Amino acid sequence: MNTSNQLFMFIEAAHHLPEIDEWLSGEPDALFSIARQWFTQFRICGEDVNEIMHDGCPTACVNGAAFGYVNVFKSHVNVGFFTGAFLQDPHKLLEGTGKRMRHVKLRPGTDVDSQALSRLIKTAYLNVRGRL
Repeated sequence: MNTSNQLFMFIEAAHHLPEIDEWLSGEPDALFSIARQWFTQFRICGEDVNEIMHDGCPTACVNGAAFGYVNVFKSHVNVGFFTGAFLQDPHKLLEGTGKRMRHVKLRPGTDVDSQALSRLIKTAYLNVRGRL
């Protein structure tokens, strides 16, 4: 990733990878079920969505251009966006101060505005798709 118009590309990304399903079935289930739920939202954004394991976590791409990921930590799950700094976030879900990336931190038993997060995922997809 160099300029704001260029994207983080993975030419080896594929449509649906079994190793990602395996990763998403990990333990503890309280965390991995959150990751599964939200990675599914990335997957259903469009026919051009493909995926790759990057830095140890599932990453969603539009024709190889990364737009989102999920990652599981000790007590929370991050739903991340490669162009998060450029996304409209009226519900103030996004965290982070990086030049481009932002994430939403989710914890078991803590409510999240599911509609707002779903819209962020779809917006991230459309944002990257529009840059291609």
